[in-house]
Amino acid sequence: MGNYNGKFITLEGIEGVGKTTNRDFIRSVLETTGNAIVETREPGGTPLGEALRELLLHHRHAGMCADAELLMMFAARAEHLDKVILPALHAGKVVLCDRFTEATYAYQGGGRGLNDKKIAELETWVQGDLRPDLTIILDAPVATGRQRAGARSAPDRIEKEENDFFERVRHTYLELARHYPNRIALVDASVALDKVHDQIVHVLAEHGIIDSPDNSPDK
Repeated sequence: MGNYNGKFITLEGIEGVGKTTNRDFIRSVLETTGNAIVETREPGGTPLGEALRELLLHHRHAGMCADAELLMMFAARAEHLDKVILPALHAGKVVLCDRFTEATYAYQGGGRGLNDKKIAELETWVQGDLRPDLTIILDAPVATGRQRAGARSAPDRIEKEENDFFERVRHTYLELARHYPNRIALVDASVALDKVHDQIVHVLAEHGIIDSPDNSPDK
């Protein structure tokens, strides 16, 4: 799965860290470079994936078995890879995805307490050797993220979990960034938005996605 010409960029973080806002910013930055961009999300991205997303997030499925939740996430991911992500990467496009497998380690692993080995086996089965070229984790304290998310919309099934759940999710994200520093970048999303954008531009340049601002013609 790794032989492709495109770039695969994923955005991660707990609720309320600004993934949608910053995904739009990243897209605007990448568009100035002339890249063809496919913007998508998980769970979702395909008709089947969106149907599974509705099942996963709806309140009528409160108390869903953690293993069922995990398997549905990877079912949606398998379809997403087959129908959207891999075709775009093989066509040389940049795929910008709101959440991917790091979210599974964070939410189903850290949050639900499922064994990482179980997740890793599914990751290898569904993805082979495919991993994002760059994962940006937008990080903020749980209280900050939940306050922002609460002002945005009514919580879905997962967003209604207790603070301890999201503390475990955040901790797992931080551990992933620590373990995979070459592929995963941590951005402080608790600061003003322009400062978040400055960090993102630096990360994109550092990973060769865009030219460094210091090397722009007007410098």
